[in-house]
Amino acid sequence: MLVLRCAACKKKLWKYDKVGPGEVLRCHKDRIIRIYASTKENSKIKCPCGKEVGIDKGTYIKMIGKAFTCSGTKRNK
Repeated sequence: MLVLRCAACKKKLWKYDKVGPGEVLRCHKDRIIRIYASTKENSKIKCPCGKEVGIDKGTYIKMIGKAFTCSGTKRNK
């Protein structure tokens, strides 16, 4: 499980079940376990502080690389 946080204010955004090695480029919506704080304006996903962290693409969220940090462990296949 990874916990994604806003890079600007360090507020928790959501808990995500990451499968496999590598960077978090996409967050599949069915693997988001718990949403702590995020807002959606049009297709943009924002932190409550106003920083844009991702773009809603339907079944997944395309993440903006420098807008978030993550901590925790990834699940290997």
